[in-house]
Amino acid sequence: MNLAKLLAETARKHAGKPAVVFEGTSYTFRAFDREVERYTAMLHASGVGKGDRVAIQLPKRMEVLFLHFAILSVGAVTLPLNPSFRAEEVEYFLSDSGSSLFVTDEHRFASAERALQGLRGVRTLLVDGAGREGADSLPERLARTPEGFPRTYPAGGDDVAILCYTSGTTGRSKGAMITHRNLVANMLALEAAWEWTANDVLLHALPLFHVHGLNVATHGSLYAGSTLVMHEKFDAGRAWGALVEDRCTLFMGVPTMYQRLMNEWEKRERKPDLHAMRVFISGSAPLSDNLFHQFESATGFRILERYGMTETGMNASNLIDPARRKAKSVGYPLAGVTVRVVGDDGSDVPPGDVGEVWIRGDNVFRGYWGMPGKTQESFVEGWFRSGDLGYLDPKDRGRLYLVGRAKELIITGGYNVYPKEVENILESHEAVKESAAVGLPDEDFGEKVVAVVVLKEGKGSLLPEALIEHCKKRLASYKCPRQIAIVAELPRNAMGKIQKNRIPRIFLG
Repeated sequence: MNLAKLLAETARKHAGKPAVVFEGTSYTFRAFDREVERYTAMLHASGVGKGDRVAIQLPKRMEVLFLHFAILSVGAVTLPLNPSFRAEEVEYFLSDSGSSLFVTDEHRFASAERALQGLRGVRTLLVDGAGREGADSLPERLARTPEGFPRTYPAGGDDVAILCYTSGTTGRSKGAMITHRNLVANMLALEAAWEWTANDVLLHALPLFHVHGLNVATHGSLYAGSTLVMHEKFDAGRAWGALVEDRCTLFMGVPTMYQRLMNEWEKRERKPDLHAMRVFISGSAPLSDNLFHQFESATGFRILERYGMTETGMNASNLIDPARRKAKSVGYPLAGVTVRVVGDDGSDVPPGDVGEVWIRGDNVFRGYWGMPGKTQESFVEGWFRSGDLGYLDPKDRGRLYLVGRAKELIITGGYNVYPKEVENILESHEAVKESAAVGLPDEDFGEKVVAVVVLKEGKGSLLPEALIEHCKKRLASYKCPRQIAIVAELPRNAMGKIQKNRIPRIFLG
């Protein structure tokens, strides 16, 4: 059950078919697999073996994919790093993971060079330029590598394949140990759920350092034998053009991308012809009710929202039948995944009640790297405590809805307030584009509800007081925001997820 081996077998089945088209350069499955073989030989000759951690900090480029599958082929572990990480962050990830090899480019090496000097046992490979003191040249290493290297795939099953660091809002980032079994189980479940075949063409505009872009989009597409049309960066206008010109059938994005696609759509007199498209998929952050309906009204496509996280990959998905997709719901557990909704006492809550979502299945990670205590805290008798709050709809076969994070729960005057409920009401106002609700300390109530709101274009004259009144008509008084700040945009991370830990500064300074 080595992921790279499975993908090599797929490459043999579809040898002459385009696997990846990156910025106009096409690689057949045969050519792609030969590059992986070359990189595998290079890593082997460099002494990289089973269990070694190899960190990659690069912008989106083909070398990332060749390296990733070569790393898995020699039984090592891929550590994908955001190319925007600064020197101190890179130093932490390399040190914490005990990486033996760091692959980057000259620009990033120059900014991190001083930090790297303090790390023992870490070698650096540069994808561009010649070798220099403290770093070797990857092209020169490849040039010295003989052809025809036999790949033996020494790792698989419960061996770690990828180490993905979570972007936690408090404390140190934790490295989630994702195994070959986790990746393969998720890949097979998504292939079935989304009816993914070799006939599909996926427009890939996501970053490769993230679970969404690498584990879901890339692994899934290559395994299915479909074609990846890969853009280095997302541009809404270019994306609409590619969906038409490349006859794409699949698109995966985050809500921010869909909002930009809608903004671009509205500007165009001549709308894109989407007759080849099969499904638009959204994840990595909650999709607003407004955007769900706006996109369907404009394009005729009902976005398929799914639910995943770093530690588990994909857990649930709306159904491939558009009629069975609902706004605000992440659908049903995938094949092989079991979901419970649990109260504070560790027992299941009645269907329809809110509790913490617990997950079990072959998709669930092995634990946090070097943090046995954190791992133990995160599991109860084999169930992973997701930290997400949600409920199962008893009237719709247990359809799953998420209402927020357990750590984001607002307790005001002894009452629980789920941010998503407040945000849904705010976003039902015709002038509101998007919103985020959080709790702030309050002497009388312990916490008070506050919210930040982004208004639609041309609605800038709306006052916060009008939105508070809007909420009072639709929510119990304790749930209503005491303060609302109107902002130009919500604070987000690289994947478009709202960073709620930054919102209190807007009110507290």
